[in-house]
Amino acid sequence: MTPHLDGSTQLAGLIGWPLTHTLSPAMHNAAYEAMGLNWVYMPLAVRDGATLTRAIAGIRAFPFVGFNVTMPYKRLVLNMCDEVATQAQLAGSVNTVHLRDGKMIGYNTDGRGLLEALTSDAGFDPAGREIVILGAGGGAAAALVALALGHAKRIAVLNRSEDRANALIERVRERLRGVELIALPLDPRAEDRVRAADLVLNATPVGMSVEDPSPIPVTWLRSGQVVADMVYGAQPTSLVRAARDAGAVALDGLGMLVCQGAMSIDIWHGEADMRAPRDVMRAAALAALGEGV
Repeated sequence: MTPHLDGSTQLAGLIGWPLTHTLSPAMHNAAYEAMGLNWVYMPLAVRDGATLTRAIAGIRAFPFVGFNVTMPYKRLVLNMCDEVATQAQLAGSVNTVHLRDGKMIGYNTDGRGLLEALTSDAGFDPAGREIVILGAGGGAAAALVALALGHAKRIAVLNRSEDRANALIERVRERLRGVELIALPLDPRAEDRVRAADLVLNATPVGMSVEDPSPIPVTWLRSGQVVADMVYGAQPTSLVRAARDAGAVALDGLGMLVCQGAMSIDIWHGEADMRAPRDVMRAAALAALGEGV
């Protein structure tokens, strides 16, 4: 439904490039309508860093409650914020910005959105558990921080470049004491670690194309695991299909997308007794996926 616009309408949006297939406007505008908020959410496609600087200046000048950030600007926007929440500092990136009292306050809701989705969709609690994260980029960093703060027992970061996995772990190790952190190359030596894991999380872009294979050999997966893929689409990824065939509980990234977006609204709105409606947002996202948005 087209939102009603008038002189009191508050703005929100998503900064990134490209934004051709984003589900966020559908999810957010459905939530605003359900919550009775006179807000509107729009895609803000920003081609390069110079354009980003001008876009942020414009956002500060207009009635924005906040905005989300996606690739490739999460780290750049962190450095533009006046204040940055601890979890975003640890993750090294910002995906949610709140405009408040003339300041830009940066948050990262990716990791917390992942935890909420794991809890609601798989009944998974990371406390005391063995976890494997595939990848060492921004999504992996946000997940690592959230799962460590969720009191995981051991987290292994697997990446084709073991140096990148090591760099990620060393950057956060001093702030995430109490959990064992391990870096490993994503090669056959990691099989035993993957098979032993309670949770296997794909934080790589492998799966974004329908032709992509699983990022790990499917024979490494087993019954009883939770396997989560940050990638989502109209069809399940190869990893999700293989995990289900192996008897694992398998989730794609749609639940995480919904939860992190809902948490953004909760931050912007600020009313603890009025949470963003996750069910409405998921239904809107699924409808947009079906329409090929």
